[in-house]
Amino acid sequence: MTISRRNLVKMGIAAGAAVSIPSVLRAQTAPTAARTVRMVKSSDLSIFDPIFSAANITQEHGMAIYDTLFALDAKFMPQPQMVGKWGVSDDKKTYTFELRDALGWHDGTPVTAADCVASIRRWGEVSASGQMLMARASDISKKGDKTFTIALKEPVGLLLDILASPVGPCLFIMREKDASRPASEQVTTNIGSGPFKFNDALARPGASFTYDRNEKYVPRNEPSDGLAGGKVVKVDRVVWENIRDKQTALAALQAGEIDYFEEPSVDLLSVIESDPELVLEVLNKSGYDMYLRMNCLQKPFDNVKARQAMLYLIDQEAFMRAAIGNPEYFKTVTSWFGNGTPYTNDENTGWFKKGGNPEKAKQLFKEAGYSGEKVVILQPTDYQLFGNAAQFLAAEMRKIGVNAELAPSDLGGVRKRRAKKDPVETGGWSIFITSDSDYSRGEPHTNVTMTANGENAWYGWPKDDKYEALRAKWADVATLDERKSLARKMQKVYWDSVGTVLLGQYFAPTVRRRTLTGLIGMPDIFPMWNMQKAEA
Repeated sequence: MTISRRNLVKMGIAAGAAVSIPSVLRAQTAPTAARTVRMVKSSDLSIFDPIFSAANITQEHGMAIYDTLFALDAKFMPQPQMVGKWGVSDDKKTYTFELRDALGWHDGTPVTAADCVASIRRWGEVSASGQMLMARASDISKKGDKTFTIALKEPVGLLLDILASPVGPCLFIMREKDASRPASEQVTTNIGSGPFKFNDALARPGASFTYDRNEKYVPRNEPSDGLAGGKVVKVDRVVWENIRDKQTALAALQAGEIDYFEEPSVDLLSVIESDPELVLEVLNKSGYDMYLRMNCLQKPFDNVKARQAMLYLIDQEAFMRAAIGNPEYFKTVTSWFGNGTPYTNDENTGWFKKGGNPEKAKQLFKEAGYSGEKVVILQPTDYQLFGNAAQFLAAEMRKIGVNAELAPSDLGGVRKRRAKKDPVETGGWSIFITSDSDYSRGEPHTNVTMTANGENAWYGWPKDDKYEALRAKWADVATLDERKSLARKMQKVYWDSVGTVLLGQYFAPTVRRRTLTGLIGMPDIFPMWNMQKAEA
């Protein structure tokens, strides 16, 4: 049975959502159905520059149209991608990279070493590991059309891991003329050298975005392995449909109008499990750690006591029930380094208490001198997980006398507003909620959300010089045991200064039609190559 747009409307679907449903008319001008994959992602794409924004949806857009110098395989080991040959000097201070053959931009021009140098420098302005690399680099320069070097003041043992990291912003290689733009300004073109081309003519902001197979892309010879190996595209077109209502998205999936639904709500899982044409699976097996981020530049969270108060206020189980629902898909998390990384530890976690400690939180707000200032919580109305958590947070803060106010908008609006450093009276913010993959919590040298370098830090701009001095040692530590010891020291310091408050860990199952196979499961990034679609 096929559910038509008219029937969906009769079922009570809002007109805005209905516009985004794939239609028979649209399919008539597209590649054949068997060569077209239609997907509903977890959020809408509103920022296209993957260096300007570390949001997962923007990073996945980047992974489609751009390419990377190195990539992680399924064992999280860095492998060459755009690089054909590379070497390092005896003193481990100079790396030489030569690009592989047949790399070309979507506009027909060849990829050059100058493109790579400019891209590294731009990425180095905002990436946590990029900033560290730029501080230690004495020179990054081209040596020929296809060859460039990174010269270091001192060895960086994790250099290849840094270049390959899937933790956004990833090091995507852009054209030199695009990468010459400051990282604080968005690149306005969508021309890369990756396995997909962005179809500008079919872009429908708010409704759908279309990616076509790059017929001129030459994949590596190795088999696909995690994010590494050959990026072989086995379909002609992928369409991201913006269907925000989850029941509507599931109906479209069951009807065969879409092939993949990234984040169904937990209350729909029993329906999905009972449908033999659908497959439910967790692609990111590391899960996600949800947290709230406070604006450390503005009242009341410019005071460390107010930030510490939030640690005590949070009842993680209650937050996860509000956001996720089913306890099979969530657990508590107290380590700054996540639940499942080699560096997970229990240092300085005495603040954690089942049910929270609202009286302690109220006391700390009083000690901070809080006197009723408005606390603005950004609430994404089109993203259920964070939206529900924001509503619950506002209610919990009001219970202890905090003047909490929700600022509703779509997720794209949240991502734009959180970049503002202004007071709330002039369009700023106090708190927003987001998440990282648990895997990324084991990469403090790469994960920009784990920095605390003031106005150069990620949104919220926490500043802790002692913590940053410890984090700077991460790339120099030689053994796993030494990193574990360093992680404990970092966590002890961080939970005293507090720029982030954890809300819990959750696992987000995806659902696909049985005819769609070959999906690659990795933390942080969902790549679109390798998947294929059989005839129904």
